Amino acid sequence: MSSDVVTVERVIAAPPEAIFELLADPAKHPLIDGSGAVEAAKDGGGGRLTLGSTFGMSMRAGLPYSMVNTVIEYEENRRITWQTRAPGLAGSIVGGRIWRYELERVDGGTRVRESWDITKDRQRLGLRLLGFPARTRENMEKTLERIAQLVE
Repeated sequence: MSSDVVTVERVIAAPPEAIFELLADPAKHPLIDGSGAVEAAKDGGGGRLTLGSTFGMSMRAGLPYSMVNTVIEYEENRRITWQTRAPGLAGSIVGGRIWRYELERVDGGTRVRESWDITKDRQRLGLRLLGFPARTRENMEKTLERIAQLVE
């Protein structure tokens, strides 16, 4: 894949249902985030995600900021994908990256594939130039480790 799509995967010794429950609950995202940037779901997370759900996140990467996410793909216990943008008018300028989690039942548990896709991100070139693909890969590996620690 291009540097615009980064993918990591890991087999986690747990059923897809247990992993999907973590992913579909925005209030749990700070527990699984390997980057350390996700601080809290806004307004408590707004409940379990479904296709079309919108949820906000309080973030911090040096300075605090917020993101709004919309679930754009959803298949219960198999796939959940959201696209991020800045809230309000800034959303037309900042954001567009896509986070995708795909779950596949395999011997020994579930293969979890996490992808970071910036093909539609408005800052794609800058993200590449600043080395985000490599850093994001490391953080995604940490995310899968955290998920494993929570469900195994």
